[in-house]
Amino acid sequence: MASIDLDTLRTCIRSMDFERGTPEQIALWREDFAESQANLAIEDMPLDAEDDAMFAMMLDEGVPPAMMVTMLHGLYQPGSNQIAA
Repeated sequence: MASIDLDTLRTCIRSMDFERGTPEQIALWREDFAESQANLAIEDMPLDAEDDAMFAMMLDEGVPPAMMVTMLHGLYQPGSNQIAA
């Protein structure tokens, strides 16, 4: 599997127009994310380091969790690990 290009992904996210979370919302999202990670580890499905870094970066950029998967689907070319230009 190809590596996630976090710098390119961050650049794309920063250029997008969406309502970013407030610092208070982001703090709550981080807590929820940590709980989700713990649950995945209990189920023996932990995130790898790259996925963890990608979701942490998205939280840093204020991306609401409900938008993350949709946003990723829109950025990546179907059947590819490359961000659509």
